[in-house]
Amino acid sequence: MTLRRLYRLVRHQPLGAAAGLLLLVMALVALLAPAVSPYDPLVQDGRAQLAPPSAAHLFGTDYLGRDVLSRVIWGARVSLGISFAAVALGTVLGVAVGLFSGYVGGWWDLAIQRMMDIVMAVPGIVLALALVAILGTSAWNVILVIAVVMVPGMSRVVRSAVLQVRQLLYVEAAQALGLPDRRIALRHVLPNVVAPILVMATTTLGNAVLIEASLSFLGAGPPPPAPTWGGMLSGEARTWFERAHWMAIYPGLALTLTVIAFNAFGDMLRDTLDPKMRGRG
Repeated sequence: MTLRRLYRLVRHQPLGAAAGLLLLVMALVALLAPAVSPYDPLVQDGRAQLAPPSAAHLFGTDYLGRDVLSRVIWGARVSLGISFAAVALGTVLGVAVGLFSGYVGGWWDLAIQRMMDIVMAVPGIVLALALVAILGTSAWNVILVIAVVMVPGMSRVVRSAVLQVRQLLYVEAAQALGLPDRRIALRHVLPNVVAPILVMATTTLGNAVLIEASLSFLGAGPPPPAPTWGGMLSGEARTWFERAHWMAIYPGLALTLTVIAFNAFGDMLRDTLDPKMRGRG
């Protein structure tokens, strides 16, 4: 992308550009958590319990004397890491299902879509809780659960795009030449449905962060003492919120800004990659 196109994008999509910058900063902070975190997020200091925000502890401390800023930073590392891994896995599975369903069609398409209907009929958080109850609480299980929850939505988007591309002349020409269906689907159809996949994956990242936080809040996320934004808002910490409001404000603010940023950035990608959306608004 040239500087002129980048300037034009920032000029026409200031909210999306700001969201992208915020997400970049959060990602860098999460990656560099050991270097930028002022304290060890697990170390307890009995002399600094429930200390309000100050020069020594910018976000204050919790009921065990742990630095809230450090826990928010490491919580970004855990929460964003789980969300990115889950969305990557869910995207691969959803694209595979949607591509096969949309290209093959027939009764295969009918059977797959009815299965997706069944999964989508169950609220995402309820399905996630049920799967975690079966698999157990661990970071890897949370990644798998979130990926499974997002597969139906991703597969629907991919299938819809594949149904449109499959009718184009170059695909019919490839079929007339006798090319294998597998090659046509992977080399001629899939590259032309990348745009909706990117938009869907970016928007789903916000939902993945929310699901991970919800599971952690309900005690079904990564087990303690791993700091997560949802975990910082649950358990015994809730009994101290009236006395130490900063324990809830900062992780809640980080969670809210992240979800809003992913949604705004996803909207910008949609408007940029979809020619039908250009010039609107």
